[in-house]
Amino acid sequence: MLVFCAVIGMFLAVPGLPQWQALVFGTLGIWLASSSAAAFNQLIDQRIDKVMVRTSHRPLATGELNVRQVFVFASVLGIASMVVLMLLVNTLTAVLTFAGLIGYAVIYTAFLKRATPQNIVIGGLAGAIPPVLGWTAVTGSLHPYALQLCLIIFVWTPPHFWALAIFRREDYSRAQVPMLPVTHGVAFTRWHILFYTVLLVLVTLLPALTGMSGLVYLGGAVVLGGAFLYYAVRLLNPPDELYAMKVFNYSIIYLMALFAFLLADHWLTDPLMHLELAQQRAI
Repeated sequence: MLVFCAVIGMFLAVPGLPQWQALVFGTLGIWLASSSAAAFNQLIDQRIDKVMVRTSHRPLATGELNVRQVFVFASVLGIASMVVLMLLVNTLTAVLTFAGLIGYAVIYTAFLKRATPQNIVIGGLAGAIPPVLGWTAVTGSLHPYALQLCLIIFVWTPPHFWALAIFRREDYSRAQVPMLPVTHGVAFTRWHILFYTVLLVLVTLLPALTGMSGLVYLGGAVVLGGAFLYYAVRLLNPPDELYAMKVFNYSIIYLMALFAFLLADHWLTDPLMHLELAQQRAI
């Protein structure tokens, strides 16, 4: 999902197709950094991974790999990502990618995750940065449109992850991780999922309101957002315990489809814009 959003950011950054070197090596560098962050996450979380059903199968938790192996593997991936991005993409993308890696692997995993029930809200910024990385990989500069994409994922993260946390609350309680359903209860978390979903639907309108995208995206965002709201409202009084996972699964489909609509709108709109400009010049 991280790499997918980064690649979409690359295509949205320019009319037509992005330059092949930025596309190939930018994707490779971001992919390596994401993998490195995930490996460091398992290294830091090895204690709680062993007591949580969802993560007990991970190779460090089962003893298939040892701490040294995981540390070397994660470090090699991280260094390789920086080399690729610095030498074959651009410095800005390398710096932002490194910041995202540290934000997820250290600030979120090692500190925020254990410090506050708002961990996923604050730490969500690290997971929201991939479309910005894709954009800078192609253009070499930041743009407000890229930050809008980051904002969408940032607001999407809490309802996405809290739905999972509701279903896995016993896991988090056993591991002594202060997730919101553990510290404030399931009912409180359900309302927060609804509030953030409403905010998410409003935020997803920004690309259309600011001229970044057009009616194709707007229509898709409204339909997808309406379905997400339906799930969030029904979660207040769910039919069964598994319903939280249905919300979680839909949230993944939602984000992928939303970014797909952004790309479809971009490709459908850009040729029309170029045609209009050509006609104006001819006149």
